[in-house]
Amino acid sequence: MPAHGMADELHDVVEHRLRRIDQRYTAGRRAIIDLLVSAEHPVSIADIAERLPSLPRSSAYRHLVDLQAAGVVRRITANDEFTRFELDENLTGHHHHLLCVNCGKVTDITLPAGFEQDVDKAISQLADAESFEPLSHRLDVLGVCAGCQ
Repeated sequence: MPAHGMADELHDVVEHRLRRIDQRYTAGRRAIIDLLVSAEHPVSIADIAERLPSLPRSSAYRHLVDLQAAGVVRRITANDEFTRFELDENLTGHHHHLLCVNCGKVTDITLPAGFEQDVDKAISQLADAESFEPLSHRLDVLGVCAGCQ
């Protein structure tokens, strides 16, 4: 499918999910989704402000909260100072993160299939022992990136 077709499909999904929570897919929300797609990595509110200067930060925050409530965007946090946002993995595919606690850099990582299966198995065993039903998991590794070492 051409990239344009994939973008149209994504926008249809976002619009549908926002409608389910009685929200509209406004131009500001669409601009944030386009930015998240083009960035190809989690972005900060400062990144959004820089790349969408006509969108007030207060509006960007509200849009992100609504997009998160709709299951379209997820928040990634190494600490409160370095919050980043990305498309939810149900739209992009399952992955994990390396988070620098010094500068806030986020690196997306995909675990080798065998390791991912081992993680799933361990989670299932832990959950079964607690009569807990896991829905998904994410592995965020906190540390210091090469640039900050």
